[in-house]
Amino acid sequence: MTRKPYKIIFVCLGNICRSPSAEAVMKSLVEREGLSDMIEIDSAGTIGYHEGSPADSRMQSHALKRGYNLTSRSRKFDHNKDFETFDMVIGMDTQNVRDLKAMDRYRQYHDNIFLMTDFCSRISCNGVPDPYYGGADGFELVLDILEDSCYGLLETIRGKIQ
Repeated sequence: MTRKPYKIIFVCLGNICRSPSAEAVMKSLVEREGLSDMIEIDSAGTIGYHEGSPADSRMQSHALKRGYNLTSRSRKFDHNKDFETFDMVIGMDTQNVRDLKAMDRYRQYHDNIFLMTDFCSRISCNGVPDPYYGGADGFELVLDILEDSCYGLLETIRGKIQ
């Protein structure tokens, strides 16, 4: 019997900085651990303003320095399909989590919505800050937080997939 992959989607506002970075960091970690056939990863935004666009060039540059290739294209979170499709819906900040919960009008999927930084073990923060209007340090901080939280997320998921 073939086991259905565990599906995770990372969500930020526009899906051009934080969530595509989380997708790339998590994919890299999952591949390194040999779990690619057991875990599927995607990303989306709560708005569709950048739909079809690649990740922000500054984010791509910083991620590439760490070995992460941001290849996904921006898309809007589809509450009609994505809640049903994904086992975990992970918002990058508290506003993203509020927006996702508001999309879940009947509260069917509230238990599947998480804040990314809830999985951090080394860095203490309440959400992944949006680096879009800041400088280089903001993009590096995002990657630091995502590396920490993706590791914690994978540890959380291990028990569910094996």
